[in-house]
Amino acid sequence: MTAVPPPATARLDVDLDALAANYHALKARAGVPVHPVVKADAYGLGAAPVARRLMREGADTFFVARLGGGVKLRAALGSGPLIYVLDGCASGARACLIAHDLRPVLNSHEQLRAWDAGGPCAIQIDTGMNRLGFEGADLPREVPHLSMVLSHLSCADDPAAPGNEAQRALFAQCDALYPGVPRSLANSGGVFLGHDYARDAVRPGLSLYGIEPTEQPGTLLRPVASLHAMILQVREVRAGTPVGYGGAWRAPRDTRIATIGIGYADGFGRSHFPDGAVHGGGRLLALAGRISMDLTGIDLGDTALEPGDWVEIFGKDRRIEDAARAAGTISYELLTGIGPRVERRYLGQP
Repeated sequence: MTAVPPPATARLDVDLDALAANYHALKARAGVPVHPVVKADAYGLGAAPVARRLMREGADTFFVARLGGGVKLRAALGSGPLIYVLDGCASGARACLIAHDLRPVLNSHEQLRAWDAGGPCAIQIDTGMNRLGFEGADLPREVPHLSMVLSHLSCADDPAAPGNEAQRALFAQCDALYPGVPRSLANSGGVFLGHDYARDAVRPGLSLYGIEPTEQPGTLLRPVASLHAMILQVREVRAGTPVGYGGAWRAPRDTRIATIGIGYADGFGRSHFPDGAVHGGGRLLALAGRISMDLTGIDLGDTALEPGDWVEIFGKDRRIEDAARAAGTISYELLTGIGPRVERRYLGQP
């Protein structure tokens, strides 16, 4: 008889129905097709199940960052959907891109030469991000098999930033060099800047997964990812008792301390202490002590939680934006940093 391993002590629930709802909400808001960004394994949620569900909802074009991510996604999705690789075509990558029917987003004349008219491709125009892409004065006039022109907004999370309009105007000036070629400028934040930014297609990433692209909470998006950890042990401690490495936390009163099965090896970083919290027993529970590699302490107070119960690190009851703020970071980092031993559980229709 094969022994069944015990359940993981940390799990990430991915609500695929909420993902689908966000896709349609963003499409309605933009008024143009949505080309999902599923780079970094769909921001840690699993590119294959995420992309499969989005295909069912009508998505036919996806963006990944790395060539390896494109190869895996093509294997998962089969022929049909278009897959663009944002890194472009590095030296020696041409054969692999062609073999897996991947379209590079070319960012320089070196990449244009390396691609050597190998098939459909996109070009990226650097309109102010100063990251990847052709500068306006250096744009190629002839790009064989050009299937898309795109750029990337650097300040879209701040609707009042003057850089947004500057980038929009420069992109409109540059993309006019390629009449009839589909154009894409708006990322997650750009979707909310208005139709002038939408152009022919939008490329949301984080907002698809239910995370607001600005600091202001909204009502359009539904949370997709919920991270949970199991309570492994509960103990009673007296006021003044130190908990965790270095005794950095001492019980402010007689209380109950729970140890939960998640730590920085799972992507729950040390920076969450001392201001972080989890949700359990109907309320927020403060962290108790420094986060360990595999374990974290929480102050249960007068809740009735016991070993085997689960608490939420972020999700439907504790916004990931709030968890990130308490840790001094951003939602992107929390999602993409979740470790591989955290169980992924997919809810809703696949």
